[in-house]
Amino acid sequence: METGLFIQGVIIGIALAAPVGPIAFVCIQRSLAYGRLHGITSGFGIATADAFYAAVTAFGLALISDFLLARQWFFRLFGGLALIAVGLRIVFTAPSDITITPENESFFADYTTMLAITLANPLTLLFFTIIIPGLGAVIQGSTWATPAIFVVGVFLGEIGWWAFLCGTLGSMRSYLTRERLHLINRLAGLVITAFGVVLIASLMVTNDIT
Repeated sequence: METGLFIQGVIIGIALAAPVGPIAFVCIQRSLAYGRLHGITSGFGIATADAFYAAVTAFGLALISDFLLARQWFFRLFGGLALIAVGLRIVFTAPSDITITPENESFFADYTTMLAITLANPLTLLFFTIIIPGLGAVIQGSTWATPAIFVVGVFLGEIGWWAFLCGTLGSMRSYLTRERLHLINRLAGLVITAFGVVLIASLMVTNDIT
């Protein structure tokens, strides 16, 4: 039972991380621009936030879930603005020399920025609320150990995915010229910025409908 729950957590973690969205674009860009470790560290931030939401769902903390979902407009607005800021910074920042490891990029900043952006999307709660029963991952038991095993599975599944993706992309960095990297940065920055604009625009559309 617990082994199966852990495996389901790993599968859900990979399924949550695998789709290519604005967050994945940030990790891809950082892996190509600054190296695989920066991308993987960014992935750690994402996995931490998703593990938090998995814990909220798995432990059945209804009050926290209701609080976050009731204020999702604020978190989505914050997330949209954060994506726009990150995207524009990428667009207007010239890449460093590829042969030199950048010293001005902080691993702590990689982690915290992605943690904040991912936490700004409480709709992840809905993902866990729907997908857990759908995969048969019904969490039962009177101790904290059972849901904790599931949460650890989600976290490790995401970490494994980001390590594979960013590690693979980071190995391609040495084959890129400065000009090509600058072009990739601009395209990735524009895509990330566009995601942020769409996220904020969706709030306005929702408010008009309601």
